[in-house]
Amino acid sequence: RDSRPCPEANQPLAMESLLGKDTQLLKKDGALAVSDLPKEGVIGLYFSAHWCPPCRGFTPKLAEAYNKIRANGKALEIIFVSSDKDEKAFAEYHAEQPWLALPFDKRDVKASLSKKFKVQGIPSLVLLDAATGKTITKNGREAISSDTEGAKFPWKPLSLTEAMGDVLVKPDGTEVQRADALKGKYVGLYFSAHWCPPCKMFTPQLAELYKKLSATRSDFE
Repeated sequence: RDSRPCPEANQPLAMESLLGKDTQLLKKDGALAVSDLPKEGVIGLYFSAHWCPPCRGFTPKLAEAYNKIRANGKALEIIFVSSDKDEKAFAEYHAEQPWLALPFDKRDVKASLSKKFKVQGIPSLVLLDAATGKTITKNGREAISSDTEGAKFPWKPLSLTEAMGDVLVKPDGTEVQRADALKGKYVGLYFSAHWCPPCKMFTPQLAELYKKLSATRSDFE
């Protein structure tokens, strides 16, 4: 029997790779090891600073939503990633927040996170899948601001089929079920408009190609 460990066994977990396996996150009553972060639900990285007026305006709203969403049984955790100018300002600002914080002296980790997620300004909230570390959305600020109860938790983007809806319309105006019409097919999305001269020039060419394809294969729409 092969008793060698699985290669994945010695690999760092998703959040440990991002935040550092030895990092101790700060909380109100002590510290929490990165390895003890939730392994399911959503983890938000909140890039913010006390000196930033929009941040000071958004933080109380985010805190209110955070408490409501967690009270509704959703597995949401947030980690404050500070852009404050010194540790005193960081500590005072974190005291106003109900969630965890990356220690201020972890400037290398902060810089790495800002680069990885291309943070251009603050406040910025990046939402991650707690199990995989994969990005759900870099626009967590809008996602939570528009859903303060967590009804759309975990705020994953709609798939193509979900975004298209259940019903499609044929040229003669009859409606068909999207699931039946597109099952097993390659799908092209044509963004166009009648008022657009280049569109009116291209549409006949596309229609001709569509007819030719439809005559020889049934897996394209």
